[in-house]
Amino acid sequence: MTEQDGTVFLIDDDAGVRDSLGLLLSLKGIRTQLFASAESFISAYRPDWHGCVLTDLRMPGMSGLELQSALQQRQIDLPVVVLTAHGDVAATRTALKNGALDFLEKPIEDDILLEVLQNALRLHGERRVSANQRTAVSGRFARLTAREREILTLLTAGQQNVDIAAQLGISPRTVEVHKARIMEKLDCRTLADLIRFSLTTE
Repeated sequence: MTEQDGTVFLIDDDAGVRDSLGLLLSLKGIRTQLFASAESFISAYRPDWHGCVLTDLRMPGMSGLELQSALQQRQIDLPVVVLTAHGDVAATRTALKNGALDFLEKPIEDDILLEVLQNALRLHGERRVSANQRTAVSGRFARLTAREREILTLLTAGQQNVDIAAQLGISPRTVEVHKARIMEKLDCRTLADLIRFSLTTE
């Protein structure tokens, strides 16, 4: 685990808990940012942050469950781990239903906490890679003209150049020219590459 893997955003109103958990994580090579309240985290949040949230359940002001709702409303997809000394079945169900990655009761064994947080950091890293790939795909697809998108749809549906030409009222040679441009713009070398690309845009 390295600092490049993300940050654990630790939110707890108990300064002693913040300090002890922050020290534990830093000794394990995990970068942390400490917040005394959910409100202070929301105020400080920046879109380029990545990692996960480790939040207490019961805090003055916004609770851990209310923080989950606030993150969802703002479309902040950081994985959330809820840590509390007051866990009960109803709170656990609500936290998990709202998308919490895990729900841990204090006191928690260090090894268990570290494993859960490492999983959360890895999960967000995978989400970021997927999001970047989708953005790259969308950017390439946006370079196609309307006619090229039309031909791409027909090609990936299994139609041959001559059939596409007849359907669109153009020559097979024109279809071939469009196909070449499509493959260049999408950085594809084969029809299989085109089909794989089209599947990622669905």
